[in-house]
Formats: sequence, structure tokens, C-alpha cells
Amino acid sequence: MRHRKRSRRLVTKWEHRVSLMRNQVTDLLRHGRITTTLAKAKELRRVADRMITLAKRGDLASRRRALAFIRDKAVVRKLFTELREKYMDRPGGYTRIVKIGPRRGDAAMMAIVELVEEKLQHKRSRRKIEAERKAEKEIERALGRGKEAEEVSTSGEGEASGVAEGPESPPAQEASGEVEAQEVSSAGGPEAAEEKEPPSESPPEEKSS
Repeated sequence: MRHRKRSRRLVTKWEHRVSLMRNQVTDLLRHGRITTTLAKAKELRRVADRMITLAKRGDLASRRRALAFIRDKAVVRKLFTELREKYMDRPGGYTRIVKIGPRRGDAAMMAIVELVEEKLQHKRSRRKIEAERKAEKEIERALGRGKEAEEVSTSGEGEASGVAEGPESPPAQEASGEVEAQEVSSAGGPEAAEEKEPPSESPPEEKSS
């Protein structure tokens, strides 16, 4: 019975199975895609995802664990630099399995295992979209209220300045009137010139003998 046995028995010996998985993971990380049977592809996906998870951690212990399974240092370097940056924002699902039909001869189902190259795109729900729209409308309303308040405050300030300047204007007018009156009085004005007449010359008085 196969109770609690997740792995598939691909070959007879355990050493052969480990070397098979090691070689396939190395080729997958080096080339990006390989062709194998469907059963081997499903086992390979588990190991490849585990290696990419170690690369996302990025610490020394994870690098040593990857080197213990993948013997090629160049592949490990690529795993911890290029692939780590590519899959840093992806929570899982780093590989894809595509069936290509049975193999000629023994009719074994074949499949292509490849690394996912597309960027992860999250589909937003309707509730989130509606919430964003409501938030935008509230922001627009708040901005409109703020502009109205600014306009009202500016108009109030203008009226207050006009009222404050009103009482000051009559004294200025009075001062200007006083200045004009002084000028007219000093100059005598046209009426004063007409009223004033030159003094009449009286004839000399004759002396009585």
C-alpha cells in the first residue's frame, strides 16, 4: 500500500532517482525548459520550486543547501541572482507543465516543463474597484469644499479691508480741502483780487497864506 507516500517511484534505486532529479533540475535552471515524461515532470516541479524558494531566501545556509543538491556552481549563481530577482514578487508557481501527447514506441505521456516568464498580474475584484471609486469621489468632494472655503475667506477678507479703509477716507478729503483753502486764502483768490482796489491818489492840500 502507498499510504502517505507522495513521491513517485520512477526508478528502482533511490540513488538513481536522486541523480535523475539533480540532472533534470540543473538542465531546467540552465536552459529554462526541458522535455520529459509526465510523471518525471510532476516530480521535477516539486524540486525546482523548492530550489527557487531557497534562492528567494538568499542567505548563506540556503545557498549551501542549493549547492548540496545542484553541483554546478554557475547554475547556482544564476539561481541566486537572475531567477531570484525575477520571482521575488511571485508567491509560488514558478514552473509550468504542458502536455504534448504520447511518445512513439511505449506510448508514455510526454510533457514540457518550463519556467514561468510572464509577470504576475492580480485581477482586482469589483468590491475593490468600487471602493477605489468611492474614495476618489470623496477626495474630489473634499477638494471642492476646500476651494469653496478658500474663496469665501478671500472674499471676506476683501470686504473687511474695504470696510476698514472706508472711515479713513473722509479725514483725507478734509485734509486736502484744508490745504486747498489755505492756498486760496494765501493767494487771495480771484474774488479777493476784484474786491481790492488800488488806493486813490488825493490832491495835495494847498497851504493857506
